[in-house]
Amino acid sequence: MRVDVDDPVVALAGARVVGRRVVEDVVGTERSDEVELLAPGHTGDLAAKVLRDLDFSLPPGSFHFLTGPSGAGKSSLLKLIYLAHRPSRGLISLFGRDVAGMPRKELPWLRRRIGVVFQEFRLLDHLSAFDNVALPLRIAGQKPEDYRADVAELLAWVGLGLRMHAMPPTLSGGEKQRLAIARAVVAKPEILIADEPTGNVDADMALRILRLLVELNRLGATVLIASHDQELVRRSGAPVLHLSDGRLTT
Repeated sequence: MRVDVDDPVVALAGARVVGRRVVEDVVGTERSDEVELLAPGHTGDLAAKVLRDLDFSLPPGSFHFLTGPSGAGKSSLLKLIYLAHRPSRGLISLFGRDVAGMPRKELPWLRRRIGVVFQEFRLLDHLSAFDNVALPLRIAGQKPEDYRADVAELLAWVGLGLRMHAMPPTLSGGEKQRLAIARAVVAKPEILIADEPTGNVDADMALRILRLLVELNRLGATVLIASHDQELVRRSGAPVLHLSDGRLTT
């Protein structure tokens, strides 16, 4: 699998994912090196292959849904893209760098260019809504006076302007989801990945969240959403990637 993102200084942000590469072996002949992800805790040929034979592309600035039954490997594919997992074999090239074998200490600079909306929110309950959103900027070394106005504006944009001092346990499911989206995009990522962002909200809130993601795409982010919500997928009109038994179809 190959994930290529153009330098934002030169071109629009985007991603290209290709699940097979052709490389030359030591005697100069070509061979196919398929991307595979083995089930955690297993090694060798007898291990269960979670993903295999991937071959697809996401053009710069595109918006796609990733669908498929439970256990098909959607979350595993997303984790490969945002560098939480590494393939058992194959190539992952992100922002022009081959990251499959890159030392872990070199990965953070890549991860900062990718925003992730987790299915289970992953908010910090001891921090306010404002501080949850500001956390990626604090980790990056920015000073509060430099980001305070931007964080407040972003919270207002997602409809949480009046809840910025609230603690996550006091928020509704829809508010937590919008807070998670705000945190994922506060650092202006070039790729936004969302894992079931509407799975814990009602239909009206799901449409509101979809509109937020579409607007982020219009602002330049490449967006990939994993979802079981077929009605939402249909209403979006966006291209669909379908994953089943570890294989991908478009």
